[in-house]
Amino acid sequence: MRALLRASRILREVIRYRLDALLDGTGVEPALRLLRPFVPRASAEVAAMSRGARLRMALQALGPIFVKFGQVLSTRRDLLPEDIADELSLLQDRVAPFSGAQARAIIERELEGDIDALFDEFDIEPLASASIAQVHPARLKDGREVVVKVLRPDIERQIRGDIALLTGLAEIANRHHPRADRIRPLDVIAEIEATLRGELDLQREGANASQLRRNWQDSPDLYVPEVFWSHSTTRVLTLERVRGIPSDDVAALDAAGVNRPALAAKGVRVFYTQVFRDNFFHADAHAGNIWVDPGNPGNPRFIALDFGIMGQLAARDQYYLAENFMAMFQRDYRRIAELHVEAGWMPATVRIEELEAACRAICEPYFTRPLSEIALGEVVVKLFRMAQQYELTLQPQLILLQKTLLNIEGVGRLLDPQIDIWAVAHPVLEKILRERYSPSQLGREFRKRLPELITHAPDMPRLIREWLVQQTSGQQALQMHSNDLRALVSVSREGQRKTVYAILGTGLLITAAVLFGLEAGGPRVGGVAAAVWIAALGALGAFYAAWPRRG
Repeated sequence: MRALLRASRILREVIRYRLDALLDGTGVEPALRLLRPFVPRASAEVAAMSRGARLRMALQALGPIFVKFGQVLSTRRDLLPEDIADELSLLQDRVAPFSGAQARAIIERELEGDIDALFDEFDIEPLASASIAQVHPARLKDGREVVVKVLRPDIERQIRGDIALLTGLAEIANRHHPRADRIRPLDVIAEIEATLRGELDLQREGANASQLRRNWQDSPDLYVPEVFWSHSTTRVLTLERVRGIPSDDVAALDAAGVNRPALAAKGVRVFYTQVFRDNFFHADAHAGNIWVDPGNPGNPRFIALDFGIMGQLAARDQYYLAENFMAMFQRDYRRIAELHVEAGWMPATVRIEELEAACRAICEPYFTRPLSEIALGEVVVKLFRMAQQYELTLQPQLILLQKTLLNIEGVGRLLDPQIDIWAVAHPVLEKILRERYSPSQLGREFRKRLPELITHAPDMPRLIREWLVQQTSGQQALQMHSNDLRALVSVSREGQRKTVYAILGTGLLITAAVLFGLEAGGPRVGGVAAAVWIAALGALGAFYAAWPRRG
């Protein structure tokens, strides 16, 4: 019965804001044409709105979970028309608070103690209230000011019910939408459900904050509040209370004498450092979650809030994304095309020359603009849209990064309209990549993996012998999957020589590991242990084989 009432309310808002227009061109349009004469006309106010604004207003009317749904959906610019994505990004996650008495009861139950024993002060009036939780100011027994985030009562049941309804709508779309195979509505709902469930675990959010704080400890660029684990559970999170100015409040920043150009450049540097140095970035970086500490206006720093949505990239995607940025800085369009194929963002069957021309058509117009108008975020969005034309589905984390990049550049331009984002980002990225792929870093990685190599080294002669026996006796079975075929195509493009170097390099590294482990480095050549020379040759071979071709 409850589900039926909820469904009827959704239908009422769909009719009120005439969202049926969004279904034109789908399999349900014939049925809509029959029903429309019986549907009341939209009010003049609603009729004057764009389709994106009507969708945004309807989601706000449907309540907090649908607001959160719209916010998450706004990050999927690979699936949505630009006008709708822009409108959904304006959704404000502010709802009426639940009673302070309820919040107090939840805290006492979760922390297993009386509120007066847990805190020196606790204000039952919330500072802020959102769809998932609300925040109360408090003071610990040692005098430190904190904020206590409390999940809404019965929020899990509400989310389950609304997700069930959204899943039902997605199943209809999956059957009738002409682009369902590319949009994958059921996958989108699953992604949204995973995001919401992650936000329901405040202990996870606390762990995110703790990790980010450790990454930026004592930094003059970014401050992350401390987590108080003694006063935190999965439903309650206690954080250090911080004060600052929202990063979009230009008037307040100017009144405080904040150096806005310096702050804008810091924002860009912090983002690229989070992504490519730490591989752990704040993925909900709108102005409400990014404040400014005005304590040192000449050298201001950002304050991060709300750590429910964080992003990480697979090592492969991180590498290819960084290389794409460097190729964009150098206007090397062929390299961009090759990287898109090597990363698997484009099918291996695409002609590199065709892809190079498409990349040039996307990127080159930006270089005719003044430097202050060049936006990496816009270029990345268009490159990802180009990938979508080949019917490839990018990983959600890449889409999350794309959305965060747009947010960061938006804040940067608001703070300093003349900022040259390319000039700020380029040296940061170049320095990080130089350090990451330096000989010393590669040496550290090798030493980290050396115990594993030594552990498995005694088995290698037997495994190699068995493999050779299978090859000579015709017993070797060949199993290939689509990923294997893609890799084979890539190898053929790089040339068989790289395969030879990979095999020789790996063999030499294994030999060196055995000598290190069993013979203390083996005999000495020129005063240096033979294992060192062998390891160096093996590393060179493996490095050559692994290094992507630059055209």
